[in-house]
Order: sequence, then structure tokens, then C-alpha cells
Amino acid sequence: MKKINYYDKCNVVSGRVRHFRKLRNISQSQLAARLQVMNVNIEQQGISSIENNSRIVTDYELACLCRALGVTVEEMLADFYEEYPE
Repeated sequence: MKKINYYDKCNVVSGRVRHFRKLRNISQSQLAARLQVMNVNIEQQGISSIENNSRIVTDYELACLCRALGVTVEEMLADFYEEYPE
């Protein structure tokens, strides 16, 4: 299977997921449970892989991560927009 990377990154939200999760005092397991309620099958190890930038994040996972963490897509992608402005 072809590995998908963007500037040697698997995703562009790793730091923001960790930031918002810790800001809200949510464990990786608790975040995984919130996602599973939304029918997104990610376990604690998957959250860890996302935060360590070793797993891609699909569009529906991004949307559900935002819901689970109570943030907008724009907030979740803020680091990307700062690094790569228009």
C-alpha cells in the first residue's frame, strides 16, 4: 500500500488534537470513546498514532474529532493555515 505523506507528515492536526484534548482534560481513551459513539472506530492506540503523526486522519474522522473536542475545523487546522498561508 502506498504511504500517503504531506511534507513527511501523516496528518496536519496531530498537535492540535493533543492540545485540545489536554485543554479539556480528556484522556486518549475518553476521546476514543466519544468517537466510537459517533460510529468512528478509533481506539486509544489510534488516537496516540494521530497525535504522534504516524496515522492519517480521514475527512469524516476530522469532522468527528472536532465535534468530540468542541472545536471548529478552522481551529483544528489553525497550525496548517499559519504555516501555509494563502
